[in-house]
Parts: sequence; structure tokens; C-alpha cells
Amino acid sequence: MRIRSLKAMLVMMFLFHLSSIAHNKGENRPNVLFVISDDQSFEHTSFNGCSFIETPAFDKIASEGIYFTNCIAGSPGCAPSRSTIVTGRFHWQNEEAGQHASHWPKKFVSMVDEFQRSGYQLGRAGKGVGPFKYGEPFRNKDAAGNADDTNQYGKNNEDVRIAKGISRKNYAANFKRFMENRDEKQPFFFWFGAHEPHRAFEKGSWKRLGKQLKDVKVPGFLPDTDVIRGDLLDYAVEIEWFDSHLQKMLDLLKEKGELDNTIVVVTSDNGMAFPRAKANCYEYGVHVPFAIRYPKTFTGKRKVDNVISFADIAPTLFSVCDITPKKMLPMSGDNILPLLKSKKEGLIKSGRKYVFSGRERHSCSRYRNWGYPQRAIRDNSFLLIWNLHSERWPAGAPQRLVNKESKECHPMYGMDDSGRHISEWAFTDVDAAPSKSEIVEKRKMFPEYFNWSYGKRGEFELYDIENDPYCLKNLAVDVKYKKEMQRLKKALLKKLKATRDPRIVGKDKEVFDSYPRYSHMRYFPKP
Repeated sequence: MRIRSLKAMLVMMFLFHLSSIAHNKGENRPNVLFVISDDQSFEHTSFNGCSFIETPAFDKIASEGIYFTNCIAGSPGCAPSRSTIVTGRFHWQNEEAGQHASHWPKKFVSMVDEFQRSGYQLGRAGKGVGPFKYGEPFRNKDAAGNADDTNQYGKNNEDVRIAKGISRKNYAANFKRFMENRDEKQPFFFWFGAHEPHRAFEKGSWKRLGKQLKDVKVPGFLPDTDVIRGDLLDYAVEIEWFDSHLQKMLDLLKEKGELDNTIVVVTSDNGMAFPRAKANCYEYGVHVPFAIRYPKTFTGKRKVDNVISFADIAPTLFSVCDITPKKMLPMSGDNILPLLKSKKEGLIKSGRKYVFSGRERHSCSRYRNWGYPQRAIRDNSFLLIWNLHSERWPAGAPQRLVNKESKECHPMYGMDDSGRHISEWAFTDVDAAPSKSEIVEKRKMFPEYFNWSYGKRGEFELYDIENDPYCLKNLAVDVKYKKEMQRLKKALLKKLKATRDPRIVGKDKEVFDSYPRYSHMRYFPKP
């Protein structure tokens, strides 16, 4: 009897020991604050030296943590790019969830769900993973988790928004609400998805905030006019608003003693909503800011030049947080923990050589709702873009039908009788903006810029991004770069085949154009 009692006692002690280990393991796992703005190019943080934008919160994460100088988004549009983040898969692997405003198939389980399954408490403020139509079992849900946007300006508190067009959602107050109600025995995963600096901006908002046109650096693919400079300053106002909410969240984490136990990731889903940027695989469309801080594990105060991908985020966070995903489909990204733990700066040898991005349908902008399929490969020196339907208009058709039943078109380029550009009439893959209209209305004055923004392109485009970050000089037909073309095309095709891109290996290579769109529809004449 004594032997049995002793055995029972030892078993109980062993089980208690295992339980204690598991409990401590749960308690010691880091929190995650995942922060993502909406439409912000890599150049536009004060940490990166931008002269007309102040981003102290981003700068804190970048200076104390690791700043990646070459982070490439999954796609130059929000929905497919965010789908890459939460699945760890390239957008062309995600079927309908790989493009804008379509359906989210239930088989694409999100990394956020895996965090919840492994014991993390979820929270979200602002924009999640979308726009998508979520069916069962995603009803009233999002791949970034459910949002609590209870606190809104003008509803529960004073309206101190600095410009019209800024979301009513008080992100920081909703994060505080989450922190006050969370179970402190659980680690948390909180998704802060700002709606800024997505258009529309309040035109001239910069004038109230002491900004000046002379401080603006205009990207080389846009004409340097006061209209363009003012539009960039209105964009800056919204970035600074987003950053101010991040600062409040960091302050709260510090106050609660949680900052150093929280992995803070700050990025944007794709580039700026200007012509030749968003919805294009050029540098200002897919190259985004990216900083990460977690002093307990990552060697901070470093700039790393290795190319990284949005597909790397999920496998890396899982590795750091000791999570083994159970229901997600196989991921295509890399675990970049070696880069995070390295003490080196610049180009670290342990990193990979290439990253990949692409796009399909961005908005309803062409005949029969066709998209403009692109696939792109980038290393530290070159960017190669493959335009798989180069006969189509990259920015959308230059004329739109008056309505679905009509054969009558609006005027070419969307110009009305008074010489004013109507954005909804043409080139609708470019968001309505003063910059968009400026280039169309002054196309005779700026023919080069008009062609860069709206003209048709060749099947392949090759850019020396070290010397031509604005992607203006296409080297694809230059014999001096024949070897680079061959090298990059071979590597791109190899990756697309390995990841089963329907455009390359599928029975229906046009399947992306057949997926439904659950958003505003436009109608265009047959090309």
C-alpha cells in the first residue's frame, strides 16, 4: 500500500511539475502588438529622413529595435497584401483571398486564429484583413480577429481629429479599453490597423498644421507642382495621426510594464495612394516601412538591408512565440529569426537573395472586371516586373461606359467639357486625388509623367533600384542587362512554379478574373 501511495504521490508531483512548466511558459510568452497603416511608402517616416513627416513613435521602434530597409509587401493593394501577412502565403496561392473585395475561403486559416488557439487573448482596433466577404465560419469576423471600436470621436469623447477624412475610430482609447479588460494571465495579440493614410484626404489640411510646400520632396515619377506638393502634405498629416495613436499605445504599455515584454511590429500594407505607386509593383507600390522591437530576444539598434517579405511575418512570430500552427495551410515565407537575433547590420549573409510580390484585380477598372496581373521579383539591386497581360491598361481603362446598359462612353481620359478630370470616368485603379487629376489635366505639359502613370507597358520591366528608385528607366530591352534579365526571370519562374501559381501551372490561367467582386462595379467598352 505504501509503495502504491508513493507511486501515486510521485505521479501527482510530476503532473504538477508539468502543469507548472506549462503555466510559466504561458506567462513568459511575449505579447504581440501588430501595427499596420494603410497606404504608406517606405520613404515616408522621419526615421528614414523624410523632410516633411514626423513619426516619433515609429522612430522609437526603428531606433531601439531593428529597421529593415527592404521590406516588400505581398501586393500593392491592401486586401491581397494583408492576406499574405496572415497566411504566410503569396497572394496567388490564396485564390479569392488573393485579390481585392472577393470571398475569403474558410480553408485559409489566419495566423491570428492560431495565436488564439495557442492561448493568446485577441484584440483589434481599426481595419483588419479586407475588404473581403467572410462566410461561415467567419460570420461577423475578420482574419485579424473581431474589432472593438467602441470609442469614437464625436461619440464618446471630444472630436480632436486634425483633418476631415480621418477615421472616427479612437484606436488608442480602444487599445486602452482592451488592456483594462484583458486577462493578465494570458499573453495578448493585438492588431492595430489604422485607416490612415488611405484616401480621401482633406485638401489643404496641411495649412492648419504649419507645414510648408518648400519642405516637400516630390518622388521623381510625379511632376513637381504646388498641387502635388500640397497633396503630399495632406498625406503627411494622416501618417502623423496614425503615428500619434501608436505613441499612445507605446506609452500605455510602458506605464503597465509590458513594453519590453511585447513584440512591436510596425509596417504598412502597401505604398502611397498616388499615381504609379499603389496598385503597381514599383518601389513606391510594394516597398514599405518595417520596424520590429523586442529587446528580450532581438538585438536592437540596427539597420538590416536584407530583403524580407510579408510572407515571413507569420512563421517568424510563431517561432518567437513558440507556436506550432495546427490548422493553417503550408506557409511559403521564411523564419527570419536569425536576422532578428544577429548582432550584425547591413547585408547579413544568412538571409535569402530574392523576395516576391504581385497583383491581380485591384478595383473594377476594365472590361468584364479584368485585372492587371503582375508578378515581381526583387533583390538588393534589381526589380523585375512581369506584366502578364501587357495589352491591358495598367491604371484602368481610359474610358468608362455611362452605365451598364449604355453603349455611350464618358469622354476619353475622363475629361469633361470644361477641361476638368472626373476621376470616376477613367483610370480607376488610381484613387481619386488632386495628383491624379493634375497629371491628366496637364498631360500636354507633362506627357512623360502622363505616360508613366497611365500608359501601357511592355511585358517585362527591369529597374536598377539602387540608382533608379523611382523605376523610370526600363532596362529590360538593354543588352547590357541581358544576364540580369535571364537570372531574375529564371528565379521568378522557378518560384511561381514551386508555389503553384495558377497563372503559370493552373488549368485555368484566367481564374483570377472569374472570381466575384463584392464591391462597387463599373462598366467599360470592349477593348
